[in-house]
Amino acid sequence: MKRIFRSALLAAMCLSLFAAPAEAAYKKEYKLSVVPGATSGWGLSGTYFAELVKERTNGRINIKVYHGAQLMAGKQTSELLLVRNGSIDFALASTINWSPQVKQLNLTALPFFVANNPDRYKAMDAITSGKSGKMLIAAVEKTKVKFIGWGENGFRELTTSKGPIAKPADMTGMKLRVCGTPIFADIFTALGSNPQAINWSEAVTGFQQGIVDGQENPTNGINIPLQIWTWHKYHADWHYMIDPLLLTANQKVWKEFSAEDQKILMECAKEMEKYSKALSRLGFDDGSSLAYLKSINKVPAVSDPYKAMADKGMTVVKFTPEMIKEFYTATQSVRDKWTKEIGEDLVKAAEADMKAAQ
Repeated sequence: MKRIFRSALLAAMCLSLFAAPAEAAYKKEYKLSVVPGATSGWGLSGTYFAELVKERTNGRINIKVYHGAQLMAGKQTSELLLVRNGSIDFALASTINWSPQVKQLNLTALPFFVANNPDRYKAMDAITSGKSGKMLIAAVEKTKVKFIGWGENGFRELTTSKGPIAKPADMTGMKLRVCGTPIFADIFTALGSNPQAINWSEAVTGFQQGIVDGQENPTNGINIPLQIWTWHKYHADWHYMIDPLLLTANQKVWKEFSAEDQKILMECAKEMEKYSKALSRLGFDDGSSLAYLKSINKVPAVSDPYKAMADKGMTVVKFTPEMIKEFYTATQSVRDKWTKEIGEDLVKAAEADMKAAQ
C-alpha cells in the first residue's frame, strides 16, 4: 500500500508541474536597453513597446525601459555583447552601434546609398521587407540574439555652428561629432572634415564646450527633442544615411516565453515599428505619418519640424537631388571600400530591393 501511495503521490506532483502556467517562471521585470533619452523618438518607441506588451499579456511580461545607455555605462557599442550574455534582456538597438560586431549592419550607413533614390522612404521599406532585410536579420541572429522587429531612428542630418552646408567644400576642416564606428570616420574624412568619435552620453558636453563644430543625427528622433538649436544654427537636410533600429532579445530569455506570448511580443513589435517609423517621418512624408499618429492619439508636441527649426532661428538647407548627387560622387570611395566589408551579395540585394520599389 505504501508503494502504491508513493507512486500516486509522485504522479500527482508530476501532473501539477506540467499544469503550472508558463508565466510562473517569468522574471518580475525584464530590462530593455535604449541608447538616447526617454523623450527621443527612439526612447518613445521603446516605451511604447513595453506598454503594449504589459497590456496585451495582462502583466505577465513586465518590461522596464532603461534610457540613456544606462545598462552599458554609456558605451553604446557594447550593447550587443550585453544582450548576448544575458545582462540585458531586450534592446531597441541601432544598426550603427551593433555594426562593429555585425559588419552587414553598415549597409544603410553607406553614404547616400538610400537617399540617392526617387523616394527614400520607399527605398528603406524595400530593404527591411525584402531579400536584403532577411539577410540582415540572419546576420544578427548568427550572434545568438533573437530578432523581433524593426524600428526607425530616421535619416541622419547635419547640424553645425558654422554654415550653411550646401556642397562638400563647405565642410572642409570642420570638427564634427560622429559615432565611434569606422564607417563614420571614413565618410567625414572623405568630405574633408575632421570627425570626432564621441559617445552620445558625452556629446552634449562637447557641444556646450565648443569642442566640436557640429554633429549628425535624425531630426525628429534626436535633434528636436535635444533642442539642438541651443548650440547649432545651421541644418543641412542631406539624408546621407538612415538608422534602422533592431528590436532584439536575449535568446535564452526568448525561449522561456510561451508560444502564445512569443506571438504577442511579435505583434507588439509590429505595432511599435509603425509608431517608430511615423515618429521619424513626421513632417517629411506625404502626411500619412501624421494621420497614423492621430489615429492612436500620439501626435508629439512638434509635428512640423521645419517650422520648429525656423522658429528657433535655424537656417535649413534642403538638399535637391542634384546636391545629393554631388555628395554621392564625393563619397564613392567609401562605398567601394565598405561594399567589400559588408558583402557584395548583400549590397546587390539591397540595390535590387530598392529598384523594385521605385
